[in-house]
Amino acid sequence: MGREPPGARDAPISEESPVQRLLDVSDDVRAEIGDEEADRLLTGDSSPGSYDCTSCRTPGDSGQERTSTVLFVGDETAVLAFAHATCLPSQVVEVAEEQLAGAVRSITGEEGDDGQSAPRQAVLGVTSGLVLLEGELHPALVVEPTGPIARPGTTGGDDDFLPLLIEQGFMPVTELKAAPSALPGWSVLLAMGRLHAVLQPGNNGSGSVAWWQAHQPLPVTDGWRAAANKTSTVLIFAVPVGVVGRQPREDLLRDALDKAAAGGQLVAAALPLAGT
Repeated sequence: MGREPPGARDAPISEESPVQRLLDVSDDVRAEIGDEEADRLLTGDSSPGSYDCTSCRTPGDSGQERTSTVLFVGDETAVLAFAHATCLPSQVVEVAEEQLAGAVRSITGEEGDDGQSAPRQAVLGVTSGLVLLEGELHPALVVEPTGPIARPGTTGGDDDFLPLLIEQGFMPVTELKAAPSALPGWSVLLAMGRLHAVLQPGNNGSGSVAWWQAHQPLPVTDGWRAAANKTSTVLIFAVPVGVVGRQPREDLLRDALDKAAAGGQLVAAALPLAGT
């Protein structure tokens, strides 16, 4: 059910034919929303034709391109969103209730108290590279958001990205000399040579949840993967928006990290590698 039959793209559709949605509903999503609602989505009764992808935020059309259903589940709230299948598979994503409130505003474009559309949430950009410390190359990920990160529950324009990470155990770095200390409970997920996620401890000891998850698994270089497999550790460096940017070469990335450290705008941690 829900799969496109052979030749469907070439078959003419009469005006009386029902609209076919190219929608993927995973077993996990179906279990959460129930068979009746899942079937309604697949037949187009309750699914949108056009949507903004919850991952890349660009327009999509479930009548023209394969689309994933993504169910965000909080402690008391659940929100069904849609994404390009090339960005995200259909899945259930567990998030904190306060984060879900922000996701609802992002998905629905809900207006704020001033009547203006609430700003879309910043997303985390991740760049991989090798960093030389004490004569040894270390696999590293540089995390930089696309906009200021506000503390949950606040409405001000302050950027609390680094303070929030420090509260989670990341350490400020003023000079890149030695590898940062390990951060218990966090890990980097690598599968089949591609980067999938950075995991953090779940609430109330509920296992690991994704702090950052790739829209599509990110390839890494052979040298990066070899270094990660050798040390079984990945260094995470985080900076506020606009500090490092996209650097085309590792030497330029290192220069940008050195400047961020000297300016008091860098935090870091060492995370164990999960996978190969």
